[in-house]
Amino acid sequence: MRQEVLLENWGSIPYQEARSRQQTILDEIVALKRQGNPSAIRHRIIVCSHPPVFTIGKSGSMDHLLISEEQAENEHIEVYKTNRGGDITFHGPGQLVVYPILDLDQLFTDVHRYIRSLEEVIIRMLADYRLEGKRLPAYTGVWLEPVPDDWRKICAIGVHLSRWVTMHGLAFNIATDLVYFDKIIPCGISEAGKGVTSLERELQHPVPREEVIDKLITHFETVFEVSINYGEKN
Repeated sequence: MRQEVLLENWGSIPYQEARSRQQTILDEIVALKRQGNPSAIRHRIIVCSHPPVFTIGKSGSMDHLLISEEQAENEHIEVYKTNRGGDITFHGPGQLVVYPILDLDQLFTDVHRYIRSLEEVIIRMLADYRLEGKRLPAYTGVWLEPVPDDWRKICAIGVHLSRWVTMHGLAFNIATDLVYFDKIIPCGISEAGKGVTSLERELQHPVPREEVIDKLITHFETVFEVSINYGEKN
């Protein structure tokens, strides 16, 4: 029998508020596990977006922020260090942020498989738009092949686990203003030939956000072998 996952749409929400809400849900799940009550656990998948914010993961460096914190503040961009894996990235309007909060003890206890599964969801979703998503062995996330010279990252991934319960997740660029990425070294990757893109840039036409969410959820169900139920917005 498939595990049931509740979909919650948090809309546009400040990053720190979303992080706090995720942590609360994770703590509740961990408490139920410690009580030996796994049947009461409710897996979640959160979809949302954030006002402009740079987040720096556990392996990140402030050196990869190419503007001063004062300049970021003047441009109304928040800057936070966070407990996810990875380096620095940008979240903002036009981006789909997805936070699965899952008890992997009830699915599979393999972090590498979990991250590859998140990538697989995006790769399959991109195929719906006739785009070929790729993995690069040295860099977590989903990329599009060089045209003509640069690999373009369309989805960043960074996660955190506690007692096999996940939080954080992925950020997929639908119509993100890519100028923000010029203010950082995205994911700490300074290597030539590595850039950032969005779905709308690749397709050269607008794409409805809800359409992207629906496709992502469909592929998430297939890849993770779960059943997703729609919850209430916010």
